[in-house]
This record gives sequence, C-alpha cells and structure tokens, in this order.
Amino acid sequence: MKEEMMGAVVKTHPAAGAEWKQVPVPRVGPEDILIEVKAASICGTDLHIYEWDEWASKRIRTPQVMGHETAGDVVEVGQDVSSLKPGDYVSVETHITCGTCYPCRVGRAEVCSSTKIVGVDTDGSFTRYLKLPARCAWKNDRSLPPEIATLQEPLGNAVDTVLAEDVSGKTLVVLGAGPVGLLAMGVAKASGAATIFATDVSEYRLGLAKLMGATFTFNPLRDKVVEAILDITRGDGVDVVIEMSGNPEALSQGFKVLAPGGRLSLLGLSHGPVRIDLNNEVILKGARIYGITGRKIFTTWYKSSRLLTSGLLDLKPLLTHRLPMDQFAAAMDLMRKGECGKIALLPAA
Repeated sequence: MKEEMMGAVVKTHPAAGAEWKQVPVPRVGPEDILIEVKAASICGTDLHIYEWDEWASKRIRTPQVMGHETAGDVVEVGQDVSSLKPGDYVSVETHITCGTCYPCRVGRAEVCSSTKIVGVDTDGSFTRYLKLPARCAWKNDRSLPPEIATLQEPLGNAVDTVLAEDVSGKTLVVLGAGPVGLLAMGVAKASGAATIFATDVSEYRLGLAKLMGATFTFNPLRDKVVEAILDITRGDGVDVVIEMSGNPEALSQGFKVLAPGGRLSLLGLSHGPVRIDLNNEVILKGARIYGITGRKIFTTWYKSSRLLTSGLLDLKPLLTHRLPMDQFAAAMDLMRKGECGKIALLPAA
C-alpha cells in the first residue's frame, strides 16, 4: 500500500533554518487521534528551534516536524478512543504527560517529570495532519475561528501567570510585550486590573500593548521605567509584577517597582543565573514569588476558553498576520524582528 504524503515544515538538520518537504501522514495508535490542522500559530519556542540556539541544539533531534499551537478537526480516532469522534473541533494541550510520576499523581501534571512536548519531543503541527494522544485534545466551541482557537495554548500560560492570585482592582506591570506578555495584558484587563503598565524595547509591540489593554507603556531604552511607574503610583509601586521577558535588568526593575506585600509571577526564562537581593527585595518587602511553568492541565483550559467564548477577552488585535504554512520562513523573519503579534499559519494550497 502506497504511503500518503503531506507537506510539512521540517527541521531537517542541526543548524539554523527549516525546510518545506513531503513527509508521511502519521498512522494513529489505539489511543491516538488524527487532527486535520486548520491553523497553527508560531511560538517563541518555534523560533528558538528555527534559529537553532543553545537550548534547541541540546533538546531537538532532527529530522522533526515543527509546531505545537494548533486547532483543527478530528478525522480519525484509534480503536480505544471513546471521548472523541471524527468531526470534533479541537485544540491541543501540547504537554504529553506520563500520568504516573509524583507530580502527575498529586495533580501537578504541568510539572510532570517525564513530559514530552508536541513539536519539541514529537512531530508537530506545521503540516496538514497531526497525530496526538486523545487525552491531550481540548474540544473547542465552534464559535471560535481556528486562528483564535489555536491561541488557547499560549493564552493558558498568560492566564496562569496573571491569575496566580486575584488582580481585580489592582495595579500591574507586564515586563516584556512579546506575544505571551500581550496575552497577559488582555487577561489582566478582562479580569479587572485597574491600571496596567507595559514595558518593551519594541515600539511596534508597545503599540499592540495599548490595543491589548495597557494603560501606560514604557521603552527602557528611552524611558526611566522605575521612576515613571513610582511617580504614577505616588510612590506606592504596583501590586503585581508579571515578568515575561527573561531579561535580568527587567526583573530588577520589577522588584524595584513592586509594592511592599506585592506579588511577582515569573514566566520569562533567562539565559543563566540571575542575582536577587533576597533580604531587601523579597523578605523585608514581604513579596510573594510564583514560578509559572505552563498551564494547569486542564483547569486553565476552562478559564481560557470561557474568557474567549464569553467575549471578555478579544484576541483579534493580537493576531497580526495570517500566512500560508509554506511561507514559514517569512513568518519566522517577522518573529525575529519583533514586527508582529501572533502569526497564524494556515494550510498551504
């Protein structure tokens, strides 16, 4: 029997770049589903893999299909799958967890000791068909267009980072207006934050920050961020700091503007160890610090889905580009330059 083929964005060699090439359509196992991809958005992780940075060189095995943020229709189910059927409209929880390690057994699957990530440890979704364990699928409301439904995966990271504690009526700063930072601003606004500050070195993304709910925006290359925020808050500082940049200087600014008794949530990953003045910035300030590794599976999906279907959160301003999947190189170039919000890759003709 001749193998059916499909176009895919493949990381073919351990070097920068990727190729559009023909690969076999995957075959489902007993507990798998096959999804026809209707939209797949680009994540910062995809850019790391594309550019082949230090992290990617240690983690990725080539050849491998890239991509993980996905929405599409189920077209085939394995013989042991009863929770889904062909025609169901789904998005993808990209963490394939083991279910048996200590974190999984105590309800903390987001930090599973044996996690495999779609598009990182397995073939991904920058293609026509994605094979996935059925337990990792999330049924979508048909009212969500695929380009928006695919954003629920990164949205979950923003939801958990912002809502580690209540933000209603509070002042908040988001350090880093990349795509997840912009999502965080939308979540904060939808959740009743009173004032939202945003910082970034890209004027383009600071413009998007305004559209996503930021009250004040600052560029640290031009503005005195700490002085400006303390001035606006009458010296009190902000109740909540959301660190999305991974930049040590931004984190330092965050500690300086955090009000005594405030909360700081960290999602951005730095390139190495970071110095923190525990005495003055944490202990004597009574600060609470949360390390956020990703969505709570599946608790956060319910929150994210309801924010979108209720109309409380509008992600259309963040979705700045839609490109055919085989134009992935142009999309990666936009990501590299910071001249985009989220980019949706759509099925190639």
